[in-house]
Amino acid sequence: MATRPTEYWRDVAEEARQVAAGELDAEDASTAELFPEDMLIRTDEVLQPFERELAALIDPTDEEIFAVIQHVVLALNKVNEDYDGAAYETDEREQLCEYIENSLTDNGIDVDAFAGRHGLTRHEITDEWRDW
Repeated sequence: MATRPTEYWRDVAEEARQVAAGELDAEDASTAELFPEDMLIRTDEVLQPFERELAALIDPTDEEIFAVIQHVVLALNKVNEDYDGAAYETDEREQLCEYIENSLTDNGIDVDAFAGRHGLTRHEITDEWRDW
């Protein structure tokens, strides 16, 4: 199963523990600023329904696949917008796209074939709707 990017981003809690224990200087703690807990929660609240929607697809049409992709991308756009367009930086954007691709694959969708049928590469399947 694809691992949500937020799992990687949750280093915030560990970093906060290290600062509190005096193991890390607060000036060297950056993940809490980069990944505020409320942004992580909101991102997970977007990714959970995406996972459920994908799991519910049985022998999906390309239109159904695009609808699920569009839904998650638009919801992630909203989260990013609520953080003044700075919730997801380059690395996070790439991780989110990879997560979407891997989730599709995990649900039996040949992402390369799907994208190819529409003149796209696997890395372009979110582009139509993605603002982040």
